Amino acid sequence: MRTTILPVILLMSVLSTPSQAQTSAEQIEAATSRFLAEFAQARAAEGLRVTFDPGQVDSRVALASCTSPLAVEFTGDPWKSTHPSVQVACEGKRPWRMFVPVSVSIHGPALVAARPLNRGEPITGNAVATDTVVLNASRRGIIRETSQALGMIVRRPVNTGSVLTPDLLEAPDAVSRGDHVIITARSGSFTVQSRGKALADAAVGEQVLVENLASSRTVKGNVVAPGQVEIPM
Repeated sequence: MRTTILPVILLMSVLSTPSQAQTSAEQIEAATSRFLAEFAQARAAEGLRVTFDPGQVDSRVALASCTSPLAVEFTGDPWKSTHPSVQVACEGKRPWRMFVPVSVSIHGPALVAARPLNRGEPITGNAVATDTVVLNASRRGIIRETSQALGMIVRRPVNTGSVLTPDLLEAPDAVSRGDHVIITARSGSFTVQSRGKALADAAVGEQVLVENLASSRTVKGNVVAPGQVEIPM
């Protein structure tokens, strides 16, 4: 269904009088449609399918005539919303700009749960499947590659067929409390290594407290790999 809207108009030239040349609602709609069609064509080259509805601009809108082609761009991220705003602007002698709400759906392959997934479960190959979904239906993003999910840990229960999003998974712990680890103190190209013991669980990229077994000092470092903790000098 096409919805008639009266867009917000910013920095608009004074509306033209009937005797003056105007930019009509039909011209604005046509520019928006061309822009969305070009976006769809670019996605098709990537193996994706885009459906869109440019909406219908109120027929009473009449802006100053534009001496240059209308410039159209997304002002909202089309990959994170099916209703991103589009800005249509005139950059000629009498500049104006307006925002037009549109509907855009990007269809493509993504990972879904092949069966119910339990909290704390590691993702294996038989836990996920590929299905065609609306990729921009979630602001949280969507996991599209199996390699991005394998080995990750399920954060909360997931139903069969649910699309996998980054917030549903977390990296497994690279060190666990009580593990013996290698502590690397680094300053430029100079490094010093010692043995330590992890005082908490942590994944790669997280910080963790470790006890230096030689000095009995407790230091905080970054987990850079399983069993590897790095601290700045």
